[in-house]
Amino acid sequence: MDKTQQAEQSIRNSNRFLTAFHRIEHSMKDIIGTNDHLSFYKLVELSKRKNAVVRRFEEDLKEYATLRNAIVHHQTSTEYAIAEPHDEIVQALEAIDEALAKPVTVGEMFARKVSTLQAQDTLLDALVMIRDKQFTQIPVYQGNVFVGLLTAVGITFWLANHVEKEDISWEMTIESTLQHEKKKENHLFVPREMSIFEAEELFKEAMAKGKRLEALLISDKDGLVGIVTPLDLMKIEA
Repeated sequence: MDKTQQAEQSIRNSNRFLTAFHRIEHSMKDIIGTNDHLSFYKLVELSKRKNAVVRRFEEDLKEYATLRNAIVHHQTSTEYAIAEPHDEIVQALEAIDEALAKPVTVGEMFARKVSTLQAQDTLLDALVMIRDKQFTQIPVYQGNVFVGLLTAVGITFWLANHVEKEDISWEMTIESTLQHEKKKENHLFVPREMSIFEAEELFKEAMAKGKRLEALLISDKDGLVGIVTPLDLMKIEA
């Protein structure tokens, strides 16, 4: 690549960077509901209180603000930017812009038919489902009423508590097994409009409190329409 091509690449990257940066500024103003002139740092501080995407990329945004200042205040001509954003930097900023403009929701990412069990189903039914479908979290209902989230960990604890007893039976109901879940509040119901960044925060907040959130149950007027597990979110980040 000769000097002319390098200059053209610099201009393209600089323009793309500044365009995405300005769109992010407008998005943050929309989040906090203002048209006032505020510094970019102030916009980040105010909008992060209301938006999970800003909270997730707070430090990145502040670093990009420094690069933006270098581009704008030290540009020697319309054809030369002293700070030349690399392709990956521009792409990363554009990804944040996209996430703010149209955040990916849990409904978009994780809506699916959810396999469930009835409270009167047996422990054997649960184990077969875990084996065949590789599920570790199973919503349990009594008719149409949700009664709890059965987990592989909960079943393990239940078996451990009964290992020296003679009352273990594969025909015992899920309802009795469910009562032995170590963490009763191991789930949350969330709307399908929730962003994946908000979902990620819920898992982290539970962990910070010393709790294990096993799943987010996505629901709408039609009932249960999806499920999000910690492993699901880890796969996204991988």
